[in-house]
Amino acid sequence: MSLSPERLATVIAAHAADRKAMDITILDLRGVSGFTDFFVVATGNTDRQTKAISDAIHYGLKKHEGLLPRRIEGEQAATWILMDYLDVVVHVFTPDTRDHYRLESVWGDVPRSDPDPEQLLEELPVESASA
Repeated sequence: MSLSPERLATVIAAHAADRKAMDITILDLRGVSGFTDFFVVATGNTDRQTKAISDAIHYGLKKHEGLLPRRIEGEQAATWILMDYLDVVVHVFTPDTRDHYRLESVWGDVPRSDPDPEQLLEELPVESASA
């Protein structure tokens, strides 16, 4: 089953929420970007948590949707991990790195949503959600 870009962004955000990502934001780039439809931006407290968030997204999409990212960047330093799912690009930052690059400001004119993490968890398959 193929997910729409909008649904894929929501599922990615849900996997991030499952690993306690903070400040999850979905930016709708349709109509202004030729390379992707959505950015999902999230923050982990530490480089270890950013890695855990990206691993959860990677594993969850592979297991439940059969999707693999086209490319992953930044896993070594883990202060900014970028995952390219073509229609959706994921950015997982540490707090200082997110504050430094301020992607939301760069794309300030696009529609955005800041979904409630508790509601996002309801989007996950039952066996994926943390106990």
